[in-house]
Amino acid sequence: MTAAGDRAVHFHPASLAARAALVLRDNDTGRLVTASPKLYPHMWSWDAAFISMGLAYLDVRRAVAELDTLLAAQWRDGMIPHIVFTQDTDYFPGPDRWGTDAAPQRPHGVRTSGICQPPVHAIAVRRIVEIARKTSQDDAEVAEAFAERAWSSLYRWHRWIVRHRIPDASGLVAIVHGWESGMDNSPRWDEPYAAVLPGPDLPPYVRLDLLQVDDAGERPSDDEYDRYLWLIEQLRRADYHPDRVVDTSAFLVGDVFVTAVFALACDTLAGLGEELGRNGKEVDDLRAWAARARAAVALSAHPETGMARDRDIRGGRWLSAETIAGFSPLLCGGLPADVESRLMSTLDGPAWSGHPDLLAAVPPSVSPSSPDFDAKRYWRGPQWPVVTWLFGWAFEQRNWPRHASEFRAQGVHLVSDGAFGEYYEPFTGKPLGSTNQSWTAAVVLDWLCGV
Repeated sequence: MTAAGDRAVHFHPASLAARAALVLRDNDTGRLVTASPKLYPHMWSWDAAFISMGLAYLDVRRAVAELDTLLAAQWRDGMIPHIVFTQDTDYFPGPDRWGTDAAPQRPHGVRTSGICQPPVHAIAVRRIVEIARKTSQDDAEVAEAFAERAWSSLYRWHRWIVRHRIPDASGLVAIVHGWESGMDNSPRWDEPYAAVLPGPDLPPYVRLDLLQVDDAGERPSDDEYDRYLWLIEQLRRADYHPDRVVDTSAFLVGDVFVTAVFALACDTLAGLGEELGRNGKEVDDLRAWAARARAAVALSAHPETGMARDRDIRGGRWLSAETIAGFSPLLCGGLPADVESRLMSTLDGPAWSGHPDLLAAVPPSVSPSSPDFDAKRYWRGPQWPVVTWLFGWAFEQRNWPRHASEFRAQGVHLVSDGAFGEYYEPFTGKPLGSTNQSWTAAVVLDWLCGV
């Protein structure tokens, strides 16, 4: 791979696609594709969904096997956990720290974390089916058979969210840990995290993630990690019972981005169900859940800017950090046409994708005009290819081809050095975090080979 930050090399699309395929093959353990070879040696829930889409261009059966591995770790109550652990011990917090082995709802024979991540899995299944149908009749039959057997598991996952994670009148899907958002240290969580006070009995720990990056400034701080781990202690003490967790966690936030993804995923799963001949109550449930989630996202919008806001349920307040999550209504719809148009103009404007100093014209995780912006620290400023993919895909579904095409082209430009960074410094394009990141390679394959 290229040296980090070397933007002199720009690979031709065919070469870039070949390198992306190599990343997925190199990170494949046979049972699963690790999120990255060093920093993330396990399976992450939403990573696996994106990874499976990339794998579908290489081998539909292997793509299906990836999601089969994830769904085999689904908890008996319906939750899909955010980490499925391998035997690798070079990651913290590992399964012993999570302590889920004693949780009665955890499946036997697999070790997992005790929280979840954004529910993008139905989108992945839909994409695999689309790719397979363009490949061969045999691949189409494999993908459709998988969709048939996975459908009920995904419905149970969505039902778990409705039953256990919509706790207040905002209608937003709530998270009990910033890690559940996928945007671990985003400024979205600064205020709620400030109210999380680690107890004196927080067990000691040693961070292993800092040993795998060249610059600790790319990662969350030690103070942030204290809070992350204290929340895990609270989860353990609630025995991971979903309702008890919501009642007792010091962190409880209605997540507008997760809610928008949930609306998308419910509609996607409902459409897939209709293709499979499922036209009863379950499909009706999904359509109703999507409509309610879409309405909750729209109701969260700031009355002046149209930017969506998270809801600090513990603090009883709206949160207005200037992050990519503010554009969540563009993912799922629901805003009046004039407000939506204004929000799209903001996304295109100089505070976001149109900022004159960006290497690639896709939105960073935090607006460069925000005092919270940090160009290299994880979810506090860098650009994330996977988020660019998600917005571009949603724009296609919403029949906005120009924006979808622009995000695809600019996303490819961002990753054209072939390092497949986890995230990128938005002005220099330097890859940050882990390189050879599997989900980055996967979305590159979809951008370049998409059907």
